[in-house]
Amino acid sequence: MAARVALVTGGTKGLGLTTARRLAADGMRVFVCGRNGPSIPLDGLEFIACDVRDPVSVQVMIQTIRDRAGPVTVLVNNAGGSPPSDAATASPRFAEKIVGLNLMAPLWTSQAAYEGMVEHGGSIINIASVSAIRPSPGTSVYAAAKGGLLSLTQSLANEWGPHIRVNAVVVGYIETENTDATYGDAEAQRRIGENIGLKRLGKANEVAEVVAFLASDKSSYVSGASIEVHGGGERPPFLDIAQGK
Repeated sequence: MAARVALVTGGTKGLGLTTARRLAADGMRVFVCGRNGPSIPLDGLEFIACDVRDPVSVQVMIQTIRDRAGPVTVLVNNAGGSPPSDAATASPRFAEKIVGLNLMAPLWTSQAAYEGMVEHGGSIINIASVSAIRPSPGTSVYAAAKGGLLSLTQSLANEWGPHIRVNAVVVGYIETENTDATYGDAEAQRRIGENIGLKRLGKANEVAEVVAFLASDKSSYVSGASIEVHGGGERPPFLDIAQGK
């Protein structure tokens, strides 16, 4: 593990930063990227500025990492997200940016890392969302992009084996530094948690542990998988409606 070089996109905050630190704890040399510099100390992680939606910038970043540390052999495509948007009025520019960040960027980074991974072996972990596997009104474009990411994961796993393993982590409701902005106040978070099988929101480190497993040789025969880290999923609301609740 100590000889491995990892890249976590969007790794300067939130789930990405927690994941990057977890991989570093396994002895990897870990790079993180983002459009803007980190707002907090990265504690041994190495930052490179990059807009992962731009394939040329991505190629430069991967080459820069190779020149400094060697080929990227663990790639975590974490950068993503979307503000709420009504599908009926979403502009073409908005849709292109959301698809670019959540679907095309993972392809660009994977392509850029491909040569080094074929030579030395590699693991690609795509961070997806429960929005990809259930209706996501208000973020339809995001959901479609994440659904495409799951399909891309399966196809690349088959096409790029045996040298490269490709997997996805389907993330549910996770506490981060922006929990209040994402899920509402403490009461709203409690109600959301009560609707989940494990009766709580998840922790970023609980997702990071799954990523670390997929990055390691312990998952040597796991490829093309989508591992759901969502605490048992959400209780279907029709059950309460049918019972008059």
